[in-house]
Amino acid sequence: MRQINFIQKLVTEEKIKLVEASKEVSKSYAQKSNNSFKAARILLAQSLLEESTSMAYYAMFHKVIALFRLIGIKCENHAATIILLKELFGIENKEISFAKQERVDKQYYTEFKITKNDVEDMITKTEEFIEELDLFTDKLREDKVKYFKESFKKTYF
Repeated sequence: MRQINFIQKLVTEEKIKLVEASKEVSKSYAQKSNNSFKAARILLAQSLLEESTSMAYYAMFHKVIALFRLIGIKCENHAATIILLKELFGIENKEISFAKQERVDKQYYTEFKITKNDVEDMITKTEEFIEELDLFTDKLREDKVKYFKESFKKTYF
């Protein structure tokens, strides 16, 4: 119930809104995801582990936003994006939740330990997450797009 209230609050504040579904905008976010993933790998190769962690998270996040924009949902809140991934689409959000926390820890704090193996694992999980979303998106047909948008509308508007 708290999550529904949180989402509804963001809808009221227009941090989440229904927009026109757009394959073009979706493709732009998918490209941002690809670029972030490439950057994560390059940064890892240069032993820039904190930065690689952030880019791995953003690769996941932008891929989710690509899905949302394909449906016609605009969400400006990271936590809400992660919640809706699970609640609306039934897609497991454990990995992106972990990646988000890692990004926050690595970007804002200094009291942590990070290893190359940790980041390599995150890169692998990021790649798997992106592939899962690609498979999900590839299977989406117009009737499912409408179904997800209507489900979102009924639940939160």
